[in-house]
Amino acid sequence: MPTLTTLRKAVLISLYGSAALALSSPAAQAQNTEAAAAQAELQTVSVVGSRRVASSATDTMVPVDIIPISKVAEQGGQFDLAQTLQYISPSFNSTRQTGADGADLIDSAALRGLGSDQTLVLVNGKRRHTTALVNLFGARNRGNTGTDMNAIPLLAIKNVQVLRDGAAAQYGSDAIAGVIDIELKKSLGCEAVAGYSQYGVGDGKNYLTSAYCGIALGDQGTLAITGEYLDRGRSNRADADSMRIIGDSKSQNKTLYINGDYATSGTGKLYFTAGAQTRDASSAAFGRGGIGSDDIPSRNSAAMYPDGFVPFINGKIDDRYAILGHRSQIGDWHADFSQTYGYNRMRYDISHTLNASIANLDLLKGGKGVSASNFDAGGFSFQQLTSNADFSRYYDDILKGLNLAFGAEYRSEEYRIMAGEPNSYIDADGVGVGGNAGSQGFPGFQPSDATKAKRHSIAAYADVELDLTERLKTQAAVRYEKFSDFGSTVTGKLADSYKVAPDVLLRGSASTGFRAPSLQQVYFSSTFTDFIGGVPTDVVLAPNGGAVANAAGIPKLKEEKSTSFTLGATWTPTQAISVTADLYNIKIKDRIVLSGRFNADNYPDLAARLALLGVGEAQFFVNSIDTRTRGLDLTASHKGEFIGNKLTTFLALNLSQTEVTKVKTPPSLAGYADVLLSERERLFIEQGGPRAKSTLGFDYVTGKLESDLRIIYFGPQTLGTFSGTAAGVPNAHYSAKASADLSFTYSINKNTKLTFGGNNIFNVKPSTQNPDETDNGFKYDSVQFGLNGASYFGRLWVKF
Repeated sequence: MPTLTTLRKAVLISLYGSAALALSSPAAQAQNTEAAAAQAELQTVSVVGSRRVASSATDTMVPVDIIPISKVAEQGGQFDLAQTLQYISPSFNSTRQTGADGADLIDSAALRGLGSDQTLVLVNGKRRHTTALVNLFGARNRGNTGTDMNAIPLLAIKNVQVLRDGAAAQYGSDAIAGVIDIELKKSLGCEAVAGYSQYGVGDGKNYLTSAYCGIALGDQGTLAITGEYLDRGRSNRADADSMRIIGDSKSQNKTLYINGDYATSGTGKLYFTAGAQTRDASSAAFGRGGIGSDDIPSRNSAAMYPDGFVPFINGKIDDRYAILGHRSQIGDWHADFSQTYGYNRMRYDISHTLNASIANLDLLKGGKGVSASNFDAGGFSFQQLTSNADFSRYYDDILKGLNLAFGAEYRSEEYRIMAGEPNSYIDADGVGVGGNAGSQGFPGFQPSDATKAKRHSIAAYADVELDLTERLKTQAAVRYEKFSDFGSTVTGKLADSYKVAPDVLLRGSASTGFRAPSLQQVYFSSTFTDFIGGVPTDVVLAPNGGAVANAAGIPKLKEEKSTSFTLGATWTPTQAISVTADLYNIKIKDRIVLSGRFNADNYPDLAARLALLGVGEAQFFVNSIDTRTRGLDLTASHKGEFIGNKLTTFLALNLSQTEVTKVKTPPSLAGYADVLLSERERLFIEQGGPRAKSTLGFDYVTGKLESDLRIIYFGPQTLGTFSGTAAGVPNAHYSAKASADLSFTYSINKNTKLTFGGNNIFNVKPSTQNPDETDNGFKYDSVQFGLNGASYFGRLWVKF
């Protein structure tokens, strides 16, 4: 059994582990044997990226961060998982959007500056489903789907493991940038958290209540139950005289999760997880002007909103997840059979709006010129079922040890688009005034958009880990995967580590990967209203393989393919010091992007063909670019004493640069590469997230008082404008900014803690831009740094 020294090295191998270890005050640890037992459990955890039944994070051949969540769940200033990881892990990217329609309601997450659908998310080692939403607007993850990290309550989580390496050969599609594995708690005992926060100007009020209870099922197993209610209030940073609401969307989350296991025999164990969340969320669309503006009569009604109005895009989001499995011993083999279910649905309700064509028809008929102000605009859903059979065996008599694993997977997926009520999309007056049809802010999905698409895939893999000597280890994996809608692919991975000295480890890996086009990208269809330079414009996003896409000559979507290389080292000279550094290079071919908008101004011949189909402007999903991402992950931590008290210092840095190396134009669009991928869209891909991000933290414990200071640095970004540099408008440059977070925790006793503090306490804001050229029409784009300014919070944690 590894010693506590081994544990400390395992935890200190990354910034996040060391910081989290320090998060439980040493005094409390000495008093709390359960906390010590929980830490000891980390000595032989199942580490993502390895299929050994028991592994040590010290000896991983690829970079893996183990981030215990206990402290942030008890004391953190962020109330959801995405924002929590955003301010802990520099390689983790999550941007809270505003003015981006449905993307305002779900925070997408990604690793190493790549897209949100190029990171695979697991829960308890099993694949988690993505959302039904495709991000169409905003500065990050445009054209991508992603996983809703905030559907899981913080108090239910034991740790988050981040594998910062390509792993498609081990886990399948999507694991190009890496893998995030969320391990849920099963510890005995009960605890509860109550929290409150608000921004410095008094809005954006958050109310959190969360409770966890783990109970023993006799001496055979454990049942853990977590319930959470989170009410996030709307914030607004728009000027008082503007017809806008810019800031956090309003959201009410109700979440319930259970997790547990039950012994069925001496070597067999049934395990289960089930979770459900309902989210009522609301974002503000672009405002419509009142009397005297160009929006009357085309997009407004003087009888309804004479002073103008802001439509609200309300989303009813249902998320469900379940795992049922059984682990057992078959001879010398470990066997694991599991079934996973995932479902995500978003239904739109548009309020404080109107259908201007209905209002105009009413006026023409001698009425007041009114329509309904609330519409069911339809929505979409995504369902995923995954069946797995995994086997592994460890041979201690082959060299210094060999682990052999193999398995198979069957996955089925279904994507639906549901049409809205007719009044949410019809053109009632037949006048044909641009943009007056449908519910303002978000016209409903039409019957022609409705779809029900299915596919399935099968996969088989083999994985070998061999300890050649006490110092030299190697790993090889190969995976075959076949999809019903586009064919098959084979991926592979090689990884090695060599212990140069007892405290120095060199490691490296090479792998190929892939990402299947999501059903959402293939079949999404919508006619919507967007604003370009402040001017409203109707746009059709055409599904792949449909009449509009075929008329444009858009080829069938195929998989993205990647090659990844990682080279790094770890140095742990003492229990108190740990340093890791890893270089990476990721090349992606045939990356799927959302094209620019083709219209009569930029492609008259195509516009003429589209006009025959009743389309004025269209865009598509296309395998159109190759990219290369290079970077460095660096972590360093130190545990020591300062003036006789415990001080933990940690530093983490991510440098990442993504470049579009080639634009691949379909033959039908030859000569129009600048429309297919404009300068603005290219910059969203290359610099949608900062190319440099770091965290410097100090955790200081004096008796019952713990102080936590964290400085988060966000490097500069350059984003495109609507007009573009060709029109003489410079790109939007965001200067580097730093946010300082400070909190104080007082341990009233070993079972009660009170925390208060602030985030971005110096109220730093992004660089000001021309609002006519930003994506959301505000003086700041939705950049990762955030635009709300300082916030303050308080938390009370109690253990029963």
